[in-house]
Amino acid sequence: MLASDFGTGQVLLTFIEITFFVIWIYLLFIVIADLFRSHDLSGWAKAAWVLGLVVFPYLAVLVYLIARGHKMQQHLQAAAAAQDLAARKFIQETAGTSATNTAEELAKLADLKDRGVIDQSDFDRLKAKLVGSDAPPAAPTTPTA
Repeated sequence: MLASDFGTGQVLLTFIEITFFVIWIYLLFIVIADLFRSHDLSGWAKAAWVLGLVVFPYLAVLVYLIARGHKMQQHLQAAAAAQDLAARKFIQETAGTSATNTAEELAKLADLKDRGVIDQSDFDRLKAKLVGSDAPPAAPTTPTA
């Protein structure tokens, strides 16, 4: 059949068929990704679902969406949270700006001050730099009698 033989209705029907096929492929990939993301299914259960997807693809996807659709959102949220946590941890390790790192540095500065290695003005200056304050600390006032 040549393209010139197509009528308006046939072109519209072809577009609709292609759209539904693309949606079907998308659903199939989503179901397979969720299937292997599920930690609550055993290997045999996953194998049975995959076999069902191969033998009865439309029915298996429909049954999966009905039976395990509520879990799909939970798996997606857990994966996104884990990815976000990993990204935050990587950024903190790379930048060296974690709160525990700052606390450890402050403890080291206090120890150096207690041992007499640095004086109070050095401690205040380094502490201000460590916590991110660019303004210099206020000059100590001497009590007048």
